[in-house]
Amino acid sequence: MLQAGDRVPDFETRDQHGNTVKLQDLRGQKIAIYFYPKDDTPGCTKQACNLRDNYKELQDAGIKILGASLDDEASHQKFISKFDLPFPLLSDTDKSLAESFGVYGERSFMGKKYMGVARTTFLIDEAGTIKKVISKPDVEAHTDEILEAFAA
Repeated sequence: MLQAGDRVPDFETRDQHGNTVKLQDLRGQKIAIYFYPKDDTPGCTKQACNLRDNYKELQDAGIKILGASLDDEASHQKFISKFDLPFPLLSDTDKSLAESFGVYGERSFMGKKYMGVARTTFLIDEAGTIKKVISKPDVEAHTDEILEAFAA
């Protein structure tokens, strides 16, 4: 997994509308890219809604929010529409983005093992370097975690 101090590898993926999103186009901005397991599941919904409810505060701090999961564009569109999410969701159906950040691998839930995404947020500075990694973020207070880390 990428760590604080690492440069983020260049990436190119699609958002919920199929538009290309490239890291190089985001340089010069503070970015919080949060990886989550699946659209419209309880924990993922709480996390997305916490970011939605505090989105103005994040924008005022100059932080661009990007969600990322293995879901396709259609799933993201439904999730965004259902919960009125104001930020883009990246579709990583080929797992390349999750793998490049090191968050895709064997997971365990209720004694069952499966391959999936570890809920993790990467805070990236204007130069494209990871400022902080938030492993297992608090889905109900994630905005506070992001704002505090960028303020430190």
